[in-house]
Amino acid sequence: MTSKPTPANSAYVWVWLPGQSQPVVAGQVVKQGALHRFTYGRRYREREDAIALSPFELPLRSGTFTPEGMNTLHSCLRDAAPDAWGRRVISYQYAHFTPDELDYLLLSGSDRIGALDFQASGSEYQPRQSQPPRLQDLLTAAELVEQRQPLPPELDFALLHGTSVGGARPKALIQDGQRSYIAKFSSSTDNYDIVKAEYVAMQLAKLAGLAVAETSLLSVLGKDVLLVGRFDRAPLPAGQSSRRLLLSGLSLLGLNEMEARYASYRDLADVIRQHFADPQASLRELFQRLVFNILIGNTDDHARNHAAFWDGKHLRLTPAYDLCPQLRAGREATQAMQIGGVQGNFSTLENALSVCTAFQLTPASARELIEQQVAMIRQHWDSACDAAGLAAAERGRLWQRAVFNPFCFGG
Repeated sequence: MTSKPTPANSAYVWVWLPGQSQPVVAGQVVKQGALHRFTYGRRYREREDAIALSPFELPLRSGTFTPEGMNTLHSCLRDAAPDAWGRRVISYQYAHFTPDELDYLLLSGSDRIGALDFQASGSEYQPRQSQPPRLQDLLTAAELVEQRQPLPPELDFALLHGTSVGGARPKALIQDGQRSYIAKFSSSTDNYDIVKAEYVAMQLAKLAGLAVAETSLLSVLGKDVLLVGRFDRAPLPAGQSSRRLLLSGLSLLGLNEMEARYASYRDLADVIRQHFADPQASLRELFQRLVFNILIGNTDDHARNHAAFWDGKHLRLTPAYDLCPQLRAGREATQAMQIGGVQGNFSTLENALSVCTAFQLTPASARELIEQQVAMIRQHWDSACDAAGLAAAERGRLWQRAVFNPFCFGG
């Protein structure tokens, strides 16, 4: 365990500007009551290459910004904060401390998703990171956290690499030469082979023509580890790298965690149509992801599992990530993000087809995309499972309970 920290009342926001290898101070977050207000620094605003941290919430101008709606922290800043797993790790490290949002930002690792970091200093950047951990150390540390067991001192450093990652499952950030990955581990609560199932789904998505993150499957200490290539890092000359600013679907829609159930594919399509570069291609891609989620039984497609790159001028969809079949006992299912079709939010192809015009697709072209995915999954299911080493019993549990569940073809 680590000594108890002091509660934070403010933090400086550092950002990697497009194409730059070092961060600069963009502004400061100050806690006032329950709200966290943000102000851009004058020197930052005067930079020729300065960009807004969000074109929706934090346009680049003077003055102090107050979170709107149910947000207590601007959603674009919350995107860089740890989610359930990272918060669990921080709570494990600081067992006698109750963190606030600012504390989570300042206690989590600096190698976080996106191009932001948070520091107590506005003049000197000091990254919170240690020597690159070994995968086996990360796996062991994650297991001990899950079991609420004491962590040996030699593994304490490994925990920091799991604090700044989103999601609820055990994971960590790792480096292999110039390549960066998110390592996803199995959990003691898994009731099916989730790691291999996600690998299979990501391979099928790639075969279906979706833009997806690179994935590979490893075995460490006799357990499966899924490596997901980080698309929020861009290589620069001389072995350096820059970070890419991301905005989650929640940020794009101006929602917070408590409002996530109101996020919808239709609303996200509206944002794409109005604000994205090459909106037609992005709309087609988003519709294909909706269809793919329905076909493989991925009902965990909430708005934080969608994101866009933001470079200060253009918004573009990131590659798809977190595509994993979800086992269900019955047939009926709904998507985490609202569809708003003729069947409400039911996970059916008919429901997706009924909203195709919101994605600037004709019914005929949408039906063709659906039929192509159905044929592709049917053709490559066995070979994708073979490549993952998914046992016959496990693939049998997934087939028609998640993947191609008869309910998705209803109507």
